[in-house]
Amino acid sequence: MKVLVIGSGGREHAIVWKLKKSKKVDKIFCAPGNAGISKQAKCVNVKAENIKGLVDFAIRNKIGLTVVGPEVPLAKGIVNEFQKKKLKIFGPTKEAAQIESSKVFSKKFMQKYHIPTAPFKTFNMFAEAVGFCNSAQFPLVIKADGLAAGKGVIIVKNIEEATKALDDIMLSKVFGSAGSQVLIESFMVGQEVTIMAIADGKTIVSLLPSQDHKQVYEGDKGPNTGGMGAFCPTDFVTKDVMTQIVDHVLAPTIHGMSQEGNPFKGVLMAGLMLTDAGPKVLEFNCRFGDPETQAVLPLLKTDLAELMLASINQTLSSFPKLNWKPGSSACITIASKGYPGKYSKGMPIKGIHDIKEENCFVFHAGTILKDNKLVTSGGRVLGVTGTDKNLTMALSRAYRGVGKIKFNGSMYRKDIGFRVLKKAQR
Repeated sequence: MKVLVIGSGGREHAIVWKLKKSKKVDKIFCAPGNAGISKQAKCVNVKAENIKGLVDFAIRNKIGLTVVGPEVPLAKGIVNEFQKKKLKIFGPTKEAAQIESSKVFSKKFMQKYHIPTAPFKTFNMFAEAVGFCNSAQFPLVIKADGLAAGKGVIIVKNIEEATKALDDIMLSKVFGSAGSQVLIESFMVGQEVTIMAIADGKTIVSLLPSQDHKQVYEGDKGPNTGGMGAFCPTDFVTKDVMTQIVDHVLAPTIHGMSQEGNPFKGVLMAGLMLTDAGPKVLEFNCRFGDPETQAVLPLLKTDLAELMLASINQTLSSFPKLNWKPGSSACITIASKGYPGKYSKGMPIKGIHDIKEENCFVFHAGTILKDNKLVTSGGRVLGVTGTDKNLTMALSRAYRGVGKIKFNGSMYRKDIGFRVLKKAQR
């Protein structure tokens, strides 16, 4: 079977890497891919948002399975267009993808189907939003309604910070049209966890829980990013907690989407806060997470291509129980200085080939080959994943790999997993 993976980040590299191990897969294409992906798949010069170009490519090359990595093509309806041509594609339709593409839609959906989440209000007028904040209890969470590459969420501690955040989103349009409407919700306290689950419209199968680190600096300081690192699994998600998540979050979501006439197929990713009152939804995503995927997939022994086809064919109810490697996995993101703001590109990257340690994987994100030399081309450049018997050992393995990689202006967080490790040391 020929496979097409759409996207160019670390998530897509991890997906390509995992699919390459499948006995069902003969050849992998990636559009547009990156320098690292080009070593494992044939990169195609078609952008992820060029839906017509991707449909044409899939037909021309007799692609048996297309996997959509990023959220933008899903929000634009790539699955709908592939389905019209009877092409197998892994991901939700445009209508189902609204669970990520509109935070307002998502919150109202949760409210309707009694899925636990923080209290919220929505606004499309700047003055009304500021007026609400004037009488609200801080801290608050302000979110741009639309897609903002994981950066459209701002925690504010007072009215000055709230006013600036609302100005940035609604008036200055730092996130473009994504900020035409905002959502303001109560701040929740607890441990954060990400659950990625594979759905076929009726049945849902959960992957191992992971924890992402969104803020750019150590100690969860600084602005939100697409993700600076992740680890898997999370010991604090016990069997009882997982049962609560499935019963009160995942299953009602799949049922609700079906009731709405928009059955959800693909990856449903729930960002959750484990509060004293139980798990509550921070946000939903309609695709694999980045960098959670780079932490989770190295532990998955089950054939990923077979799992994706079961989602498409609606046969998850009879799919064998997922098989996992024992131990832990940790991914460290190496970013360009200035990210998530302005950063330089074209910096030569050295040291990747010096990583010869077993169970240490380098997933490329913002990289290209220029004059046959590997250089930076994005904010998040590489993800280094280590797997081992426990989290401490997995982190050590990953950080040893990170230490060998050099480029001008490189930066990374040195405290991935700090919340769990600190708790374990008490």
